[in-house]
Amino acid sequence: MTQRILMIFLIIAIVFGGGFYAYRELVPPPKQETQGPVYSTKPVTRGDISVGVDATGPLNPSRSGGIQAPGFRESFAENIQYIISEYLVEEGKEVKRGQVIAKLEAPNLQAQIDNLESEIRTNKNFLADLTGLSPDRLYEINPASGVTLRAPIDGRVTELSVKEGTEVKQGQIVARIVDDSHFKINAKLYSHEFERVKKGQRLAVRFAVFDGIYDGYITEINPNPIPDGDEQNPARGFVYWITVEGKNPGLVRPGLEVSLGIPSPDNDDTKVQWFVNNAKIDGFAKEEKVLSTAEAIASTVYVREMDLVKKGDPLISLSGSDIEQTIQEKLDKIREKEAELADLISRVGQLEIRASMDGVIARWEKQVGETVRPGEWMGYIFNTSDMGMWVQVDDVDVLMVKQGAPVKITLDALPGETFEGEVMQVATMGQDVNGIPQFGVDIRVKGGPKLRPGMQAHAYIDAGSAKNVLLVPLEAIFEEDKTPKVEILNKDGTTKVVTVKLGLMNDRVAEVQSGLNEGDLVITGSSADVLPSQHIGSKDSLLPDNKKNDGKNGQNETTDPQNPKAPAGN
Repeated sequence: MTQRILMIFLIIAIVFGGGFYAYRELVPPPKQETQGPVYSTKPVTRGDISVGVDATGPLNPSRSGGIQAPGFRESFAENIQYIISEYLVEEGKEVKRGQVIAKLEAPNLQAQIDNLESEIRTNKNFLADLTGLSPDRLYEINPASGVTLRAPIDGRVTELSVKEGTEVKQGQIVARIVDDSHFKINAKLYSHEFERVKKGQRLAVRFAVFDGIYDGYITEINPNPIPDGDEQNPARGFVYWITVEGKNPGLVRPGLEVSLGIPSPDNDDTKVQWFVNNAKIDGFAKEEKVLSTAEAIASTVYVREMDLVKKGDPLISLSGSDIEQTIQEKLDKIREKEAELADLISRVGQLEIRASMDGVIARWEKQVGETVRPGEWMGYIFNTSDMGMWVQVDDVDVLMVKQGAPVKITLDALPGETFEGEVMQVATMGQDVNGIPQFGVDIRVKGGPKLRPGMQAHAYIDAGSAKNVLLVPLEAIFEEDKTPKVEILNKDGTTKVVTVKLGLMNDRVAEVQSGLNEGDLVITGSSADVLPSQHIGSKDSLLPDNKKNDGKNGQNETTDPQNPKAPAGN
């Protein structure tokens, strides 16, 4: 019975004790009600702030292209065929610009080059014969001016047979150019004389019309003996013919009689051993006929008989519509074939296919051993060092995104790695996406060989930063009449509303450009904003807290307005 009574008293005590405790907690004491509101504050501090916009989107190659067989489909050598002999890089592998990635073969290429070179030589030689110019000077020709016959050697003009306005037949000899600086003699020797001479030997030469002995040199020897004599004079034996050339002392002309002999070792002119037979000047060492290359009219004659000319000097111009047409057709043909030849020769050095950019081989379209024509696609390559992202940001964040802003790129597929980027373009018009305006942003990414198109990437767009500036928490800022303001707590416990000018702002703090000083206490919350039973804690948020503030937290201080220097309590 006694125990039952004790239990009843114990239960009653617990009920009354719990009720009293609840009363104390829910109803503040009269002293606290008369103290006024308690404030949560933070000091204005100096620090650094950075602002950015987060966005997500897939990577895309900013540059890509096809791998083609050399040349173009519509080219001079469209009948060229290549055979893929080897791929040096597999699909998905990284390559560098200029790296050899495939090899080709062109079995009939060299044969085509040889045929073209032969055809070009033939056409050039024809035109050179027609105009009298060397093949390397053919492009100096003006077809409208007709054909200009030119001096084939240095020398003197002889036997000039045409005048201006006269008709000239093709193949007609119109002049002869003679280099009379050296004469030429054909002489016959008897066997005993022939045995004493050899090619290159010096002989004595005496002209019948003037005194003196001059030098000549044997340039040719015919070792075959021939009968001496003619119809009036029967053969008197056999003779040998030699050719002698020498420097013209002047006034030497064809037909002039001369004597030849072997000079003495001491060069005594009185001891010359003269040959039995005299000879005659047959001509000069160098002389060339000038032939008309076409049937035409001699429109201009540039020289006169016996004029001295240099090789290439103009002699006679021939004109006519047929000549002009022929020249033009040949020139056009030569140019066409030379362009075709250059195209073929360039292909010899293109049998190695090289990467056009740094990147990754996407795929090969052809198999080894297959035939491809010039310009045909063989595969594709995309650039990984220069990629792009297209992301969307809302109408609030887009105001912070500027063209040229730096961007940090991270990828879930490559943890721990960061890539640099740059905003290239920001859309000026937004699109409604689920009721929220979204603006497109193009980002250029400086990537690397690990990146692949389609990878999901996270972009942090730098919207600005500032160092050593005044900072206040966002919860301290409010607006009145569209003007940002804060409320500060004075040292005497009173409060004051201050208009501030804000700068950069992130999700925690804002830059204050004017209106506050470092160390000012800005109010971030008040006990007037909570239930009477709740207390202002020493944390950043206004949450109920039964613990008394020890007053030692310099970043968040709760102050009793009746005693600003003392911490607020229950």
